[in-house]
Amino acid sequence: MFVLLHQPFGQIPVLEDGDLTLFESRAITWYIAEKYKESGSDLIRHADMKEAALVKVWTEVESQQFNVPISTITYQYLIAPTLGKPTDQALVDENVAKLEKVLDVYQERLTHTDYLAGDFFSLADLHHMSFIHYFLKTPKASLITDRPRVKAWWDRISARPAFTKFSVNMRYDF
Repeated sequence: MFVLLHQPFGQIPVLEDGDLTLFESRAITWYIAEKYKESGSDLIRHADMKEAALVKVWTEVESQQFNVPISTITYQYLIAPTLGKPTDQALVDENVAKLEKVLDVYQERLTHTDYLAGDFFSLADLHHMSFIHYFLKTPKASLITDRPRVKAWWDRISARPAFTKFSVNMRYDF
């Protein structure tokens, strides 16, 4: 009931912070990053306008280019079967082609930097973490693991202590 009262689409996540109610995961992460920027982890890079702009660019790439194909593939392999639905292989194939193009761009980008926006961990990297975590449990995991720089980037971001602690509870077997 809480979600229906605070999120017009009836979905999670929802964040209440005092009298402010937010929904949509990216909006929530931006808000938290802004609110706690002085805590020692400036995930937006406020001190450098160029770095901040690159964080924004790569968060947009995640949202507009990466998220749809990886979420579609992940859904088809991990969620659809739990709902008694067959995997739509044509849809998987279509989205594999899209994801390959994005990951090829990432492979090239990560030739020059350790993380997507630069040589620093940012929201651009954080926004990728949950779907890659689940995607690696699909038959298409090699799209990540066969790209050495993408895999090294994933290994770096997924080894972060907070993610290591959190990911233990990230199940997909609903």
